Amino acid sequence: MPDTTDRRILRQLLADPGAPNSVLADRAGVTSASLWRRVERMREAGVISAIQSRIDWRALGWEVEVSLRFTLDKTNPRALDEFIAAAREVPEVTEIQTFLGSVDLRLSVIARDMAHWQEIYRDRILTLPHVSDSDALMLISTIKDSAELAL
Repeated sequence: MPDTTDRRILRQLLADPGAPNSVLADRAGVTSASLWRRVERMREAGVISAIQSRIDWRALGWEVEVSLRFTLDKTNPRALDEFIAAAREVPEVTEIQTFLGSVDLRLSVIARDMAHWQEIYRDRILTLPHVSDSDALMLISTIKDSAELAL
């Protein structure tokens, strides 16, 4: 279980994951060597799985984001596996999630513009197997996007 110092380090990593270790250590009130040891220990314990870069797709010209919810035809016992395998082949799918309840899966899809979205939808999404129902939600704005919790 992370102690108070580990939680300070985690807060700094969440706030600025690209900061150099020396800066993170200073902000967390530890030495660089201590920061490194603690981060490595938390990685080994599975507390930290990765330190990632986040790409702003809109800045690269991908203007359309759509969340698609699917309910699958469950008469085929392989429906979920076959759907996921096919969805993984769609390059514009950035996230696949499964759920319990009336919705089985959610895909996050990005497109350069509406014409590109229509092409993706017509040629790749409508051809996904075992779909009994779907719903599309187009992203207008992101109000909060954070993995932070009080540490």
